[in-house]
Amino acid sequence: MLLAEQAEHVLGLVTDPDMPTQVGQRTAERVTDWLGRRTGHRWTIDVRCDPLTAGHDTSEDLLDSVQRHCEEHCWDFAICLTDLPLLLAKGPLLADVSTRRRVALVSLPALGAFRTYHRTYRMLTRILDDLLPGSDDDPPKRLGSVHRTHHDGPVDVRYTNTRLRGWLRLVSGMVRANRPWQLVWGLSSALAAALAAAGFGLFTSTVWQLGDVLSPLRALTTTVFALTLMTVWLIAAHGLWERVGRRAVRDRRLALIYNASTISTLSFGVACLYAVVYLVSLTGALSLIDEGVLARTLGHSADWSAYARLAWMVTSMALIAGALGSSLETDAAVRQAAYGYREEQRRAQHAESED
Repeated sequence: MLLAEQAEHVLGLVTDPDMPTQVGQRTAERVTDWLGRRTGHRWTIDVRCDPLTAGHDTSEDLLDSVQRHCEEHCWDFAICLTDLPLLLAKGPLLADVSTRRRVALVSLPALGAFRTYHRTYRMLTRILDDLLPGSDDDPPKRLGSVHRTHHDGPVDVRYTNTRLRGWLRLVSGMVRANRPWQLVWGLSSALAAALAAAGFGLFTSTVWQLGDVLSPLRALTTTVFALTLMTVWLIAAHGLWERVGRRAVRDRRLALIYNASTISTLSFGVACLYAVVYLVSLTGALSLIDEGVLARTLGHSADWSAYARLAWMVTSMALIAGALGSSLETDAAVRQAAYGYREEQRRAQHAESED
């Protein structure tokens, strides 16, 4: 057997740049310990970040690439961690295993947005149980929400999620891979325009009065309007909406999940931007606006809630200005701010092919 011939064994993890590399590095130690307990041998894990995997679109292509890595580096086994969403006829693909070639892949978005490191560790141990000699030939076909099936051909073991949960986890995982919280700092022109508008609003008595008379329902409606306007503006101004039939996306389901992840990513990122501007506005209002001056303008005493409503109104107004400011960003800058590595590269290639 292969494992009996070597003093130390090596598992190769071929990862896409960005989040997959982070996940691979953080789970490597736990997987090494598990392999030692499982086999009784010493193991090391070689994590290789390979941007070339971003040029593939199917599970078969990725497995071929991983097999070449495995043979080149003389690994015992090799597993690819990718942030590429992979679709089957019945839903998203979670993992594929080829025991004959000693390779496998895991689609990280299909694991969902939460507990990513733990779920990746669990998935890797399940896959390694399939790859290691002496594994159970007939394990359970369903492990929680995960289905395990056997196939004839190059891919002989396949893992999928239950259909509804699989789609939800896939979209949420794609949103996490896009790192929407970084949108705040990526859209520097939008943030600058929003803060400039907030500074103007803080010293305008009309804005104070409008904020004071807004009911909670109208204030909430104003917020939703500002968030929606900026999200739609970003999508429309920078061509972020996928259409079926273009060379980059031919599968209607794939276009749907790309659009769902784009809307979710931008909505979350814009909400983070709103929160930052609100905190700045509230801090500025409390620091710069005298309580007596505010009370005389409003016609009643100015407590903390008056400052909170003022900052709320200022922020909603500022975000609309931020939407206009985002037009100064280049398409490439918006893609870089809004998406993870693979999605940014895919959209850049799409834009070049359209040109």
